[in-house]
Amino acid sequence: MSTTNYINAFIAVAEDCPVSSSEIPPSKQPPSAAQIAFEMLNDHPYEFTSDDVLYAAQGEPKGMSRELFFSRPQPCFRSSPLTKRYGWGIHSNAEGKIALVNLGSDEYEKFEKDTGLRQLKGMRSKRA
Repeated sequence: MSTTNYINAFIAVAEDCPVSSSEIPPSKQPPSAAQIAFEMLNDHPYEFTSDDVLYAAQGEPKGMSRELFFSRPQPCFRSSPLTKRYGWGIHSNAEGKIALVNLGSDEYEKFEKDTGLRQLKGMRSKRA
């Protein structure tokens, strides 16, 4: 079974993210994957792993079992609309639990400069 979890890592906002401050994904019916992930992480920081959130946002709505969903490699939060479009950083702690980090906040800057964390960037939406 594959995993998307990171330990002691920070995923910064993609270089070509169109916003300069974090935005909440718009509400839709049915909810988008970004909306589901945002609500889970905003309401419960450091309670879920990346795998937990991605399965709830992408696998569960399709009626897939967790085992089936992760039987093939899945894209990690580097490719999430939260890091690419809506301006949210993702911090993963020593237990692999994740939390949203607001772009431009003191916390974001602290994590971005922390040499003890694996530093990653959200994936670009367009080629450089």
